[in-house]
Amino acid sequence: MKLRIGHGYDVHRLTEGRKLILGGVEIPHDKGLLGHSDADVLVHALMDAMLGALALGDIGHLFPDDDPTYSGADSMKLLEFVNDLIRDKGYRIGNLDATILAQAPKLAPFIPAMQERIADVCRIDREDVSVKATTEEKLGFTGEKLGIAAHCVVLLTEL
Repeated sequence: MKLRIGHGYDVHRLTEGRKLILGGVEIPHDKGLLGHSDADVLVHALMDAMLGALALGDIGHLFPDDDPTYSGADSMKLLEFVNDLIRDKGYRIGNLDATILAQAPKLAPFIPAMQERIADVCRIDREDVSVKATTEEKLGFTGEKLGIAAHCVVLLTEL
């Protein structure tokens, strides 16, 4: 069985007047993430990891931010497209491990729902989806509550 590993990273600035969406889940917060789509950093990092594992570029190539088609796009729908693309190439997610970097809000209560949403869209078992959150001890742009970032590593296996 052939295995492929990919890593993804994304970051977006926090701003007023936007919903905070992470892992396809709306999180109650006074700010949301600024971006062309819904700016779901977790899902964007996951998609980049999936695409990177198969050397298919990144989401900026697939869903350009200057294309009005993707203005306000639901990242879970984009994830479904990327998941179908990797399946068309003969692969599926074996497992993924993601970390969200955010000083606020506290994300622990929302992580199970994020894992469920991602597992459902990617058509994998919930046990194959690891999502963690951490602060950066008030250091850097995430620590200063200016933005939120996410890293994701994914293992793709042949179908």
